Amino acid sequence: MEWEQLSPKMRIAISREHRFGTDAFLLSDFAAPRRRDRCCDLCSGCGIVAALWFREPDQAPQAAWCVEIQPRAVGLLRATAAENGLEGRMIPVQGDLCRLQELPLPPGGLDLVTCNPPYRQPGSGLVSHRESDRIARHETLCRAEDICRAAQRLLRHGGRFCLCQRPGRLAEMISLLQRHQLEPKRLRLVQQRPDSAPWLFLLEAKKGSRPFLQVEAPLIIEGEGGFSPEMLRIYGKG
Repeated sequence: MEWEQLSPKMRIAISREHRFGTDAFLLSDFAAPRRRDRCCDLCSGCGIVAALWFREPDQAPQAAWCVEIQPRAVGLLRATAAENGLEGRMIPVQGDLCRLQELPLPPGGLDLVTCNPPYRQPGSGLVSHRESDRIARHETLCRAEDICRAAQRLLRHGGRFCLCQRPGRLAEMISLLQRHQLEPKRLRLVQQRPDSAPWLFLLEAKKGSRPFLQVEAPLIIEGEGGFSPEMLRIYGKG
């Protein structure tokens, strides 16, 4: 186990198998929970998406459940919660989101659900020999439809579901969300540079909402001489 500093007063436990990337920072910032929100992060890994919400204690949500199936990742979640005095607010839940009814979660009572899901469908792309990478990158233990079903079950009416995914799966995700009474409301594409094609999308859906999709300006990763001003803000360096 190692420690990564997220802010002067916040650090997260990671390991060689369970780390995080830029997409987790983007999703956490895009979701932007409110102070009184009760949240849940699915496929949580080491807990980076939820941990970032607690960098600023005065702006942090009321509680964030972190659902993860891999025991070693859940151990990191517990270590992070203990290290930062977040027991009872950043809540590790070990279990299978496909068996959500068996997990200690408040169904139909959450304001926000997030997920940085496996990006690749079964049978697509190179499969890693490391089990933790296979689970994180490929839909081996859960499918996109399972994630949408879990979010629908957890959210209150009007609650928000935020996810990130590769652009090639945008049409599929919109269809799945609508099938589970989660109406896409806000879309943002992520580009490395202004002249490059998007490599990620961020999508927010609301449970029980009417159809209307707002497409926001692209999020640009690189600016002149390094990260763009927005990325510096997201990383906590701006």
